[in-house]
Amino acid sequence: MPVFLRTIAIAAAVMAFAASLLMPEGAAYAGLGKATPWQIGMQDPASPVMEQVYWFHSFVLWIVTAITIFVLVLLVIVMVKFNARANPTPSRTTHNTLVEVLWTVVPVLILVVIALPSFRILFLQLNTPPADLTIKATGVTWNWKYEYPDAGFEFDSLIVPEKELKGDQPRLLTVDNELVVPVNKVVRVLVTGFDVIHAFTVPSFGIKIDAIPGRLNETWFTATKEGWYYGQCSELCGKDHAFMPIAVHVVSDAEYTSWLEQAKKKYAAAPKPTDKPTDVAAAASGGYQLQ
Repeated sequence: MPVFLRTIAIAAAVMAFAASLLMPEGAAYAGLGKATPWQIGMQDPASPVMEQVYWFHSFVLWIVTAITIFVLVLLVIVMVKFNARANPTPSRTTHNTLVEVLWTVVPVLILVVIALPSFRILFLQLNTPPADLTIKATGVTWNWKYEYPDAGFEFDSLIVPEKELKGDQPRLLTVDNELVVPVNKVVRVLVTGFDVIHAFTVPSFGIKIDAIPGRLNETWFTATKEGWYYGQCSELCGKDHAFMPIAVHVVSDAEYTSWLEQAKKKYAAAPKPTDKPTDVAAAASGGYQLQ
């Protein structure tokens, strides 16, 4: 009996933990744009793709929780009903056609139920709609370089040292020059690496893609809420891997237009490099080329 009670207590703890992951968004469990202290679940979604990823995560978690509880119940039944004291003469049954069919067919059906929405989400992630804005993000050891090819300027984005942070700027995530995009617009991001492999990741947008030298990968997002959104390089790229954050400031159309005019003047004096190793390698491999 003590074993049975301990099993029930463990099951209750597991269920409570699972329920906490499925709770609606709240400051204690998730954050919008950045991680929250003691966060358990994922960051709040701020794009159509991430909303689908968030839904799929909860959907699969319910399935996994149901399977776990079902298996736990079976184990408890076996321990209580078929132990040596309660069942001194065990059955010698070795086959049961119905059970064998069920434990083959049911898992297949569960996998199909999981696979169908996952294919839909993969298509949504990989099928870039007509873009309102194109940005090129280049991973450099150890910072990000952003280019607005339609506007004709580019700039470096470096981490702000902790001693220089102001107000509530987050540690290890604040940069000197952030990426600025308008709200509710399709932003196409072309991602590459200058020297080693990096990864461009912004959790609240549901984007994560490798930045590979000599190759131009593509992702997209539509930010549905104004504000600040943070990410980091998620590929082990060297000693300062933990110090090349990504900061995206989502603003209104009017604010974006004003920022764009200022940015053209601010970054116009910066020389635009040509024939970079990344561009040469991309051209040689038949990849995309941005001039």
